[in-house]
Amino acid sequence: MKNSALATRFLITFLALAGIAAVLWEIDHRHIAAIDANGLRISRWAALAAFCIYAFFRRSLTTWIAAGILLGAEIGHDWPHAAANLQVLSAIFLRLIKTIIAPLIFSTLVVGIAGHSNLKQVGRMGVKALIYFEIVTTIALFIGLAAINISKAGVGVTPPAVTQPVNAQKQSAADFILHIFPENIAKSIAEGQVLQVVVFSIIFAIALAMVNEQRRRPLLEFFEGFSETMFKFTNIVMWFAPIGVAGAIAYTVGTMGFGIMLNLLKLIGTLYAALTVLILGVFLPIALIARVPLQRFLRAIAEPASIAFATASSEAALPRAMESMEAFGVPRQIVAFVMPTGYSFNLDGASLYISLAAVFVAQAAGVHLTFGEQLVMVFTLMLTSKGVAGVPRASLVIVMGTVDQFHLPTWPVVILLGIDQIMDMGRTMINVIGNCLATAVIARWEGELGREPVSPAVMDAVTR
Repeated sequence: MKNSALATRFLITFLALAGIAAVLWEIDHRHIAAIDANGLRISRWAALAAFCIYAFFRRSLTTWIAAGILLGAEIGHDWPHAAANLQVLSAIFLRLIKTIIAPLIFSTLVVGIAGHSNLKQVGRMGVKALIYFEIVTTIALFIGLAAINISKAGVGVTPPAVTQPVNAQKQSAADFILHIFPENIAKSIAEGQVLQVVVFSIIFAIALAMVNEQRRRPLLEFFEGFSETMFKFTNIVMWFAPIGVAGAIAYTVGTMGFGIMLNLLKLIGTLYAALTVLILGVFLPIALIARVPLQRFLRAIAEPASIAFATASSEAALPRAMESMEAFGVPRQIVAFVMPTGYSFNLDGASLYISLAAVFVAQAAGVHLTFGEQLVMVFTLMLTSKGVAGVPRASLVIVMGTVDQFHLPTWPVVILLGIDQIMDMGRTMINVIGNCLATAVIARWEGELGREPVSPAVMDAVTR
């Protein structure tokens, strides 16, 4: 109780000091009065110190991550050259996270499918999930299309004198199909091919479910223990999350600066406005229709969403998102199936972005696309945007392929590359939120939301 009261006091202190710092910055920015640069810096750091003390007493990983975001932004602003070297912190965090993903997905899927031996439910759940994914991502594509046509953010962009090539490889239909199936599971794990790991895990689990009980039980017990261990492993790695997040934000601000947000503010504003529309106009109605408890759901997704935003990596948030949704009441077999599959097929934020970006390229190049041509582009993106989550800068790869198909110049994509990190933060967060919502909806659809007791290991991980 004492810690809670102290935390509240320091939160109020932070808000007051942050307000003072904002007023001083506004006075200096508008040249109402000259404010010493050191005075501005001291006011910001005083506010940050209050928030860090609040986070210490709050003892919440989500709050510590928020502190990491604020500290990283300030370090990147005050010491950009030093901040440019802090990317190593986020790289360490991402490497640790990547070691978790494949074993966690494999063990939870095997236990979820083979442990229940209800293969008809797996097939039914898979069909429902894919239908849901296709409907929501298509809506997201059209929201992005509408947003860029309303804002016309690409109109009036001046072509650069020198452009740099952007390396991107198009995927044919055959490449996409082959990309789904693993040729070497060790290679799939090493390359982070989540969809291939999922396919292997499902086939392995179905095979195990077909084995007689005497032979199946020892393997199931092994994978149950392995799964619990991976949840504990995730919990250990997550303690490094605030430091990794601080490093990621410091590097972004230090190398790109806050000024980059002014260069293509209209495009960035268009994207974030469209993502807001997606949340309020699509995610919220779906959650209400599916009777998802909103307050509990928001608490459950707060931590994975903040990790996704800060690191711009769905992989970084995936293990914690799986734990949070199981703690929320979604059975493990549904979480283990829907979440990794959605990682490849339900990228709502990325779907919205690629339709927006493709039309931006046309607007910047001065090429008028009719509504019919834009519809053709959207339907093309519906196919090409699936199954490329393992490709670095996957959204840019898709945009480049679409630009080439419609004979548009590539130099506007270079502009997008320059601010891709800022936009990637928002769309990655929406990807994670969308997949968390999908697991809750599918669980409700199956009539299993909140029916099974939550594993003590999972509850221990998410309540720390």
